[in-house]
Amino acid sequence: MEEADEPRWLSSDEREAWLTLVGVMMKLPAALDAQLQRDAGLSHFEYMVLAGLSEAPGRTRRMSDLAGFTESGLPRLSQVVSRLEKRGWVRRSPDPTDGRITLAALTDEGLAKIVSTAPGHVEAVRSLVFDPLTKAQSRQLGSIGKRILSVLDPDDYGLRSADVGERRGAPIGNA
Repeated sequence: MEEADEPRWLSSDEREAWLTLVGVMMKLPAALDAQLQRDAGLSHFEYMVLAGLSEAPGRTRRMSDLAGFTESGLPRLSQVVSRLEKRGWVRRSPDPTDGRITLAALTDEGLAKIVSTAPGHVEAVRSLVFDPLTKAQSRQLGSIGKRILSVLDPDDYGLRSADVGERRGAPIGNA
């Protein structure tokens, strides 16, 4: 029987970088969620659902596309959209061209909520992520993130999609 190949262990520098990234992945979502809960009564996930709809043509997306955008399963997304519907911020309807497909649309009230919430969220993102970095480091962060995402999401289905955040003042964070 052949001996198994030795695992490709991380070097000490790689281990340090990895543990730092893990810390960011664990702490940043909680910090963003806390700001949104405190200031707007929204979870970060709810905010991303509203933002994803606000960025879509006609402020409408297929539920399956919205699930891909938010990196969630349809059952979780459906529960959240139900809560957002009860608040009057989202409306679901069958696709007129294919009744098997459900569309989610941002209402005018939902747009007003995302527009009023975005400045505080963007300030939190700025203070937590970009203010501690130099401009060069911010560019490096973007470049590094794109390289990692190209492995995780080779079809570019998620947040980097062309229709997201391209216009000025977008709730995702463009200014």
